[in-house]
Amino acid sequence: GLPLISPRTLPAAGCGPPGRSSVPLEGGWGFSGYSLPGVPVLWGSSWISGTWSSLHLLHIFGGGYGTHFSSAHGSSGAYVGSLGNVSGLDLRVDANEKATLQNLNDRLSSYLQKVHKLEKENNQLEKQIREWYEGRTVVAHDHSHYFATIKELQEQIQAASSRNAKAVLSIDNAKLAADDFKMKFENEVSLRQAVEGDIAGLKRVLDEMNLLRMDLESQYESLKEELIMLKKNHEEELLLLRTQVGGQVNVSVDAASSVDLNQVMSEIREHYEALIAKSRKDLELWYQNKVTVVEQEVKVTSDTLMMSTTEIKDLKTTLQRLEIELQSSLSMKASLEGSLAEIQARFSAQLASLQAKVTSLETQISQINASISINKDEYSMLLDLKTRLEQEIAEYRRLLDGEDESHHKGDHGAGDRRGRKGGSDQQEC
Repeated sequence: GLPLISPRTLPAAGCGPPGRSSVPLEGGWGFSGYSLPGVPVLWGSSWISGTWSSLHLLHIFGGGYGTHFSSAHGSSGAYVGSLGNVSGLDLRVDANEKATLQNLNDRLSSYLQKVHKLEKENNQLEKQIREWYEGRTVVAHDHSHYFATIKELQEQIQAASSRNAKAVLSIDNAKLAADDFKMKFENEVSLRQAVEGDIAGLKRVLDEMNLLRMDLESQYESLKEELIMLKKNHEEELLLLRTQVGGQVNVSVDAASSVDLNQVMSEIREHYEALIAKSRKDLELWYQNKVTVVEQEVKVTSDTLMMSTTEIKDLKTTLQRLEIELQSSLSMKASLEGSLAEIQARFSAQLASLQAKVTSLETQISQINASISINKDEYSMLLDLKTRLEQEIAEYRRLLDGEDESHHKGDHGAGDRRGRKGGSDQQEC
């Protein structure tokens, strides 16, 4: 399948990192792929009425006389399966970026027109060069075994690039998951602090209730002691009155009936004992209700705290596991980059060897042409034609190298210019 990259990694001006082609799409969509030899790049698709309206496939590969560009159009069904793999990615684009994306699409269209024009010129030059070589009698050399080696190296580079893209995508996903878990962990920590504050407040309330209970108990004891003292004084007064009454002479006096002190004291005692019992009962009932409410709140808070502690432990374990996976992904990425650099170095050495052989063959052709003195006029005409063709080929290669160099520079600066305005991005790209 195509190596799809998250639109979040695409720069604002449509320039990607080295070796990667990043293209914004009409309608506010964009994909990017690796523009290595033999790797197709998806671009120019738009989403209209719930379907993909069009797809354009740009294919870049190495040819015998330079870099070739070929393109192919396809319907929406060709890449629906591949596009389905990005359902978890956020492909929304803000409304104020539509003008920038349209400008980038226009620039891409003009660039493709230029590429098609250069492709036609390249085909004409190749045709002229083949005709010129067919008209000459030269010794043919078989380089097919080099082509097989080059193809194998290109396949290795393509596979390494695909693995590198998958590793980068896995690292991005791991970073997003780590950020999510970190946010959840911070929320749980704040919740735990709030619960601990509530528990501390409830403990203070419980301490106040205990102090109030102790105060009421002390008041109850003091009232009880006071009642005992009153009873004791009452008995002493009764005893004293009885003693005084027993030693006196009874004199009948026609007066109103005397008040029964014992009955009065009994009524007073019963009244105060009833008040004390009622106060004690009300106090015990209020205290029991308060203790029950506080115990329920403490139980709920303890359960919540225990659940929060368990979740925090699980989150810590998950965070450690994700950190280990991130380190392993980084190690795999470093090893893949090392392998890619080694393959590129080996391929460059073989390419230099082939270029040296090509240079040697060109020298032999020049010697053969110099040894022909009979067809001097024809030789001069062909030499002039050869010179013009070489100049055109050099100009064509210079144009392609200039495009690749500007694209390469834009790729290196795209990561630092993502937050800048669209106009600055277009100018630097």
